[in-house]
Amino acid sequence: MSISKLSITTISIIAVVLRLTMLVYGEWQDANMQVKYTDVDYKVFSDAARFVTLGESPYKRSTYRYTPLLAFLLTPNIYIHKSFGKLVFILADIVVGVLIHKILCLRGLNEQKAVNYSALWLLNPIVASISTRGNAESLLGAMVLLTLYCIFVKKFFFASILYGLSVHFKIYPIIHALPLLVFLDEEDYQGLRRKGKGKEHDKNSWRYWVGKMSRFVTPARIEFALISGSVFFVLNGIMYLLYRQEFIDETYLYHVTRKDPRHNFSPWFYYIYLTFNISRGSLLGLVLFIPQISLVALLGVVFGKDILFACFIQTFAFVAYNKVCTSQYFMWYICLFPLIIHSTAIKFKYKGFLMLFAWISGQAIWLYQAYLLEFLGENTFLMIWLASIAFFVINIWILTEIVKNHNYEKCFELGKIRNVWGNSGDVKNDKQQQR
Repeated sequence: MSISKLSITTISIIAVVLRLTMLVYGEWQDANMQVKYTDVDYKVFSDAARFVTLGESPYKRSTYRYTPLLAFLLTPNIYIHKSFGKLVFILADIVVGVLIHKILCLRGLNEQKAVNYSALWLLNPIVASISTRGNAESLLGAMVLLTLYCIFVKKFFFASILYGLSVHFKIYPIIHALPLLVFLDEEDYQGLRRKGKGKEHDKNSWRYWVGKMSRFVTPARIEFALISGSVFFVLNGIMYLLYRQEFIDETYLYHVTRKDPRHNFSPWFYYIYLTFNISRGSLLGLVLFIPQISLVALLGVVFGKDILFACFIQTFAFVAYNKVCTSQYFMWYICLFPLIIHSTAIKFKYKGFLMLFAWISGQAIWLYQAYLLEFLGENTFLMIWLASIAFFVINIWILTEIVKNHNYEKCFELGKIRNVWGNSGDVKNDKQQQR
């Protein structure tokens, strides 16, 4: 039976079976082979959880750079079974796939197309291997997608809470704050038209820009900022009371001034490696952050009304320009990719296949050089650096092509609220429901 005839329920069941099979195999490989299946990060999570069960700080485990919430969540690794956390990550994987399907249906895609695009995540063996190896990125993907889903179905309060939680869990979703605020427009999102626009000023006049800024400050945007910000700061406050400055340093500040000399996909790793013991190396993290966050902010503002594309393209650019880039970071935008495929003019048979081939080949070349270094002991640092540069160029080309070929479409134009909202009421009824 072809995928085109399967339901989302069937696809989800197949996805669960696939992941459970890989999980069982992983347990066997860990017990019988020198090369382990389980990711080293999962060992870090479990050790941090063990410290929590002993009433100690999870940060006693070196290299634990996450919120204590993750260690709390995985304490059953100690009490019940060591693979409990992997089951949680598998569940999050399935939740992501189901949310992709639901969001695409809300966008107006027919049922079968939504199922097919969801299968790109649910039946993706690379995605399945990352969660079954014990990587927690699927949890964050579920939080981000659930935030977007709640925004779409106008569960505004829950969306604000989820967004604050996701930023606390890992700081990178903060980049979506700008497009989310742009998206929460009174006319497009809430279906409210201003009674009068007042006197129009010349665009070169300061009055024009002051008026534009004042109109940006709306009750919905203020409410979203206050609720999500409160959740973020309350959670951080609780963790600070428990673990003091250690929590701030390891969870947040470390990632700003991070100097990781280990080889990774970022072309900056070689410079960091060569200047690791030099004080100016710490300044590099801040210097590189400026063009990265500037581009990400620009993309968020420009595409904010097309919120799904904005979140995807922001994340893609953020990962490509990050001074540290590993395979698990790709999950941040892969979970958003099925949401934007239908809005691109790129044909897979031609340019789409070439882009995918280049993206995979760039990684393969890099991984081969890394294998020579790690397992055969050859000095391939220069070749790894050149492979990193090539992969960066490939990513920038892909980024440019996706932006150029995207069919921009506001998610909540006044005339389209009924299609996305999924009811037969008119704009006036939507306005009353929002109130």
